[in-house]
Amino acid sequence: MRILIVEDEIGLADALVQIFHKNKYIADACYDGESGLDNALSGIYDVIVLDVMLPKMNGLDVLRELRQKQITTPVLLLTAKDTVADKVAGLDVGADDYLTKPFSSDELLARIRSLNRRNTNVICENVLRWSDLTLNLSTYELFCGSQSFKLGLKEFSMMELFLKNGSMILPKETLIVKIWGYESNADSNNVEVYVSFLRKKLAHIHSKVGIKTVRGVGYCLEEQK
Repeated sequence: MRILIVEDEIGLADALVQIFHKNKYIADACYDGESGLDNALSGIYDVIVLDVMLPKMNGLDVLRELRQKQITTPVLLLTAKDTVADKVAGLDVGADDYLTKPFSSDELLARIRSLNRRNTNVICENVLRWSDLTLNLSTYELFCGSQSFKLGLKEFSMMELFLKNGSMILPKETLIVKIWGYESNADSNNVEVYVSFLRKKLAHIHSKVGIKTVRGVGYCLEEQK
């Protein structure tokens, strides 16, 4: 899962990045509303954590702009304001959930998991399934029947994307940004290497699922005969 944090308190934003990294999520941070909006409009994020009081552009305006542009990414609003009117205002603009400061990391993570479940084909908590494959999101284990293999971090992130999108084609550029980030020097060769790793592991656990190359575009999952 890739999370965007838009929070002007740099210490808090960086602490949230570390919390998410510790829990095996990919997280990017922005410190003002304008840069947060630019990043959110990319559509590469699974969940957005958005502060309300931000410089340059407040969080409600960011959220309003996202919804007007048909960006449906789940948004968790963060704010020190806890009145019913404040919560109603955020939800009416298009927020999916609301968390007041201060908050515990456990509650934050639970709300993030809940938002992600609503937006994906997660069958039960911490599990993704497609065809004969099951991916445990906590242990990084990929199962096919009684066979399993533990994936490395980037292998796991790539397989998670494939399972969420199934037979939909994922462009190489999307895989690079989602897994390595905007500022990475990774290129299509890095993607090809990790696709090769995953293909070998799918063969090892005798899955009927393969990773199909769509030349000039990217990759998708397919059930092999």
